[in-house]
Amino acid sequence: MLFGQSVFESVLERLKAEEEPVEETQGPAAHRVSGLATGLAFDVMEGISVASHRIGEAYFDNLGSEPAAEEAPPPAPEPVMPDHLARIAPEEIAAELAIAAADTQQTLNEKRRAFARANHPDGVAEPFRDNANRRMMIANLLIDEAMRRLPQS
Repeated sequence: MLFGQSVFESVLERLKAEEEPVEETQGPAAHRVSGLATGLAFDVMEGISVASHRIGEAYFDNLGSEPAAEEAPPPAPEPVMPDHLARIAPEEIAAELAIAAADTQQTLNEKRRAFARANHPDGVAEPFRDNANRRMMIANLLIDEAMRRLPQS
Protein backbone atom coordinates (compact mmCIF):
# COMPACT_ATOMS: atom_id res chain seq x y z
CA MET A 1 0.00 0.00 0.00
CA LEU A 2 1.35 3.40 -0.97
CA PHE A 3 0.26 6.36 1.14
CA GLY A 4 -2.91 4.67 2.37
CA GLN A 5 -3.82 3.23 -1.05
CA SER A 6 -3.57 -0.27 -2.34
CA VAL A 7 -1.23 -0.95 -5.23
CA PHE A 8 -4.22 -1.44 -7.51
CA GLU A 9 -5.68 1.94 -6.59
CA SER A 10 -2.34 3.71 -7.14
CA VAL A 11 -1.97 2.10 -10.57
CA LEU A 12 -5.50 3.17 -11.54
CA GLU A 13 -4.79 6.76 -10.53
CA ARG A 14 -1.54 6.76 -12.47
CA LEU A 15 -3.26 5.46 -15.60
CA LYS A 16 -5.98 8.10 -15.34
CA ALA A 17 -3.35 10.80 -14.93
CA GLU A 18 -1.46 9.60 -18.00
CA GLU A 19 -4.59 9.39 -20.19
CA GLU A 20 -5.90 12.88 -19.51
CA PRO A 21 -2.84 14.93 -20.59
CA VAL A 22 -2.27 12.80 -23.70
CA GLU A 23 -5.76 13.46 -25.04
CA GLU A 24 -5.67 17.18 -24.22
CA THR A 25 -2.16 18.06 -25.38
CA GLN A 26 -1.72 15.95 -28.48
CA GLY A 27 -5.06 16.20 -30.12
CA PRO A 28 -5.90 13.77 -32.93
CA ALA A 29 -2.57 11.97 -33.23
CA ALA A 30 -3.32 8.73 -35.06
CA HIS A 31 0.06 7.14 -34.34
CA ARG A 32 -0.26 7.42 -30.55
CA VAL A 33 -1.91 4.90 -28.30
CA SER A 34 -3.30 6.17 -25.06
CA GLY A 35 -1.21 5.00 -22.12
CA LEU A 36 2.00 4.61 -24.12
CA ALA A 37 4.73 7.19 -23.78
CA THR A 38 6.12 6.63 -27.28
CA GLY A 39 4.62 6.28 -30.72
CA LEU A 40 4.47 3.04 -32.66
CA ALA A 41 6.18 2.53 -35.99
CA PHE A 42 4.58 0.25 -38.56
CA ASP A 43 5.88 -1.19 -41.76
CA VAL A 44 3.34 0.40 -44.11
CA MET A 45 3.43 0.66 -47.88
CA GLU A 46 0.73 2.73 -49.61
CA GLY A 47 -1.58 2.46 -46.60
CA ILE A 48 -1.36 -1.35 -46.49
CA SER A 49 0.71 -3.14 -43.91
CA VAL A 50 3.47 -5.02 -45.67
CA ALA A 51 3.08 -8.02 -43.34
CA SER A 52 -0.66 -8.27 -44.02
CA HIS A 53 -0.09 -7.88 -47.76
CA ARG A 54 1.86 -11.14 -47.99
CA ILE A 55 0.20 -13.33 -45.42
CA GLY A 56 1.14 -16.57 -47.13
CA GLU A 57 4.82 -15.68 -47.06
CA ALA A 58 5.03 -14.68 -43.38
CA TYR A 59 6.09 -18.16 -42.32
CA PHE A 60 8.92 -18.26 -44.82
CA ASP A 61 10.36 -14.96 -43.56
CA ASN A 62 11.53 -16.76 -40.43
CA LEU A 63 13.28 -19.52 -42.34
CA GLY A 64 16.86 -19.09 -43.36
CA SER A 65 18.07 -19.92 -46.79
CA GLU A 66 17.96 -23.64 -47.36
CA PRO A 67 21.34 -25.29 -47.58
CA ALA A 68 22.20 -26.79 -50.91
CA ALA A 69 21.57 -30.49 -51.11
CA GLU A 70 24.84 -32.09 -50.14
CA GLU A 71 26.02 -35.43 -51.28
CA ALA A 72 26.43 -38.07 -48.63
CA PRO A 73 29.95 -38.00 -47.23
CA PRO A 74 32.17 -40.81 -48.43
CA PRO A 75 32.16 -43.81 -46.13
CA ALA A 76 34.85 -43.82 -43.49
CA PRO A 77 37.82 -45.95 -44.42
CA GLU A 78 38.09 -49.30 -42.72
CA PRO A 79 40.31 -49.03 -39.66
CA VAL A 80 43.70 -50.65 -39.89
CA MET A 81 44.83 -52.78 -36.97
CA PRO A 82 48.00 -51.47 -35.32
CA ASP A 83 50.88 -53.93 -35.48
CA HIS A 84 51.18 -54.31 -31.71
CA LEU A 85 47.57 -55.60 -31.45
CA ALA A 86 48.47 -58.54 -33.67
CA ARG A 87 50.96 -59.80 -31.07
CA ILE A 88 48.86 -61.84 -28.64
CA ALA A 89 51.27 -64.58 -27.62
CA PRO A 90 52.30 -64.42 -23.93
CA GLU A 91 56.00 -64.48 -24.91
CA GLU A 92 55.58 -61.42 -27.16
CA ILE A 93 53.68 -59.51 -24.47
CA ALA A 94 56.28 -60.45 -21.84
CA ALA A 95 58.99 -59.09 -24.15
CA GLU A 96 57.05 -55.81 -24.51
CA LEU A 97 56.63 -55.50 -20.74
CA ALA A 98 60.32 -56.28 -20.14
CA ILE A 99 59.70 -57.54 -16.61
CA ALA A 100 63.01 -57.95 -14.82
CA ALA A 101 64.04 -59.34 -11.43
CA ALA A 102 65.03 -55.81 -10.37
CA ASP A 103 61.49 -54.46 -10.82
CA THR A 104 59.70 -53.18 -7.74
CA GLN A 105 55.99 -52.95 -7.12
CA GLN A 106 56.12 -49.30 -8.19
CA THR A 107 57.88 -50.04 -11.49
CA LEU A 108 55.50 -52.92 -12.20
CA ASN A 109 52.50 -50.63 -11.60
CA GLU A 110 54.04 -48.06 -13.96
CA LYS A 111 54.49 -50.76 -16.61
CA ARG A 112 50.86 -51.83 -16.15
CA ARG A 113 49.61 -48.25 -16.63
CA ALA A 114 51.81 -47.64 -19.66
CA PHE A 115 50.68 -50.90 -21.25
CA ALA A 116 47.03 -50.06 -20.54
CA ARG A 117 47.37 -46.62 -22.17
CA ALA A 118 48.55 -48.23 -25.39
CA ASN A 119 46.41 -51.36 -25.40
CA HIS A 120 43.16 -50.81 -23.50
CA PRO A 121 40.14 -52.12 -25.43
CA ASP A 122 38.27 -48.83 -24.98
CA GLY A 123 40.98 -47.02 -26.91
CA VAL A 124 40.94 -49.13 -30.08
CA ALA A 125 38.47 -49.58 -32.93
CA GLU A 126 35.64 -52.06 -32.44
CA PRO A 127 37.02 -54.81 -34.72
CA PHE A 128 40.27 -54.97 -32.72
CA ARG A 129 38.86 -54.99 -29.20
CA ASP A 130 39.11 -58.75 -28.81
CA ASN A 131 42.87 -58.64 -29.45
CA ALA A 132 43.29 -55.64 -27.14
CA ASN A 133 41.27 -57.38 -24.42
CA ARG A 134 43.37 -60.53 -24.73
CA ARG A 135 46.61 -58.50 -24.58
CA MET A 136 45.42 -56.69 -21.44
CA MET A 137 44.45 -59.97 -19.74
CA ILE A 138 47.82 -61.56 -20.47
CA ALA A 139 49.75 -58.44 -19.41
CA ASN A 140 47.81 -58.22 -16.15
CA LEU A 141 48.47 -61.91 -15.44
CA LEU A 142 52.20 -61.50 -16.10
CA ILE A 143 52.45 -58.39 -13.91
CA ASP A 144 50.38 -59.97 -11.11
CA GLU A 145 52.66 -63.05 -11.18
CA ALA A 146 55.75 -60.82 -11.02
CA MET A 147 54.26 -58.97 -8.03
CA ARG A 148 53.61 -62.25 -6.21
CA ARG A 149 57.28 -63.17 -6.63
CA LEU A 150 58.50 -59.89 -5.09
CA PRO A 151 60.13 -60.30 -1.70
CA GLN A 152 57.72 -59.39 1.09
CA SER A 153 58.93 -56.50 3.17
